[in-house]
Amino acid sequence: MRECPEREQAWALLTRYNKEEFHLRHALTVEGVMAWYAQALGYGEEKQFWATVGLLHDLDFEQFPEEHCIKSQEIMRENGLGEDLIRATASHGWGLSVDIRPEHEMEKVLYACDELTGLIGAVALMRPSKSVMDLELKSVKKKFKTLNFAAGCSREVISKGAELLGWDLDRLISDTILAQRSCEDSVNAFFAEAE
Repeated sequence: MRECPEREQAWALLTRYNKEEFHLRHALTVEGVMAWYAQALGYGEEKQFWATVGLLHDLDFEQFPEEHCIKSQEIMRENGLGEDLIRATASHGWGLSVDIRPEHEMEKVLYACDELTGLIGAVALMRPSKSVMDLELKSVKKKFKTLNFAAGCSREVISKGAELLGWDLDRLISDTILAQRSCEDSVNAFFAEAE
């Protein structure tokens, strides 16, 4: 069992460095997506660890975008977080800002899904429902090919992530839609309460 902080401690750390709703919403979404994948891929006993990796993966991005996945390692060490967690969160910056290659299946899932959750979320917002609940694979695939749509979501990273996992793109997108459905209501409810 890998060591990870309590949810409250992880959230307190995240919100010390992140204030914008955009970044907090992304963190909560990736937390939920990672928890879903832990369960779906047979890592149920590590679900909290996977979820925490999702929650904290962009810890440094809002304040230190130029040092993304580098500064976070420093912050987490200063706060006594375990090396497993530090390595896992930093690995999604592989080839971009760090040379920590995703090795564990969980790291590969994070690498593949980080950008993809943004793309799926952007496609969902274009729909009348503004929801992933009625979103289909074909809609996401169509927008995936439209490179100027959600241009900040790297298609190269998403494709490379699918390759790392040994999955085709259809499986990665379909599963990530399901994963986002599992947490959409709780993420929306959190921000509705915060208003």
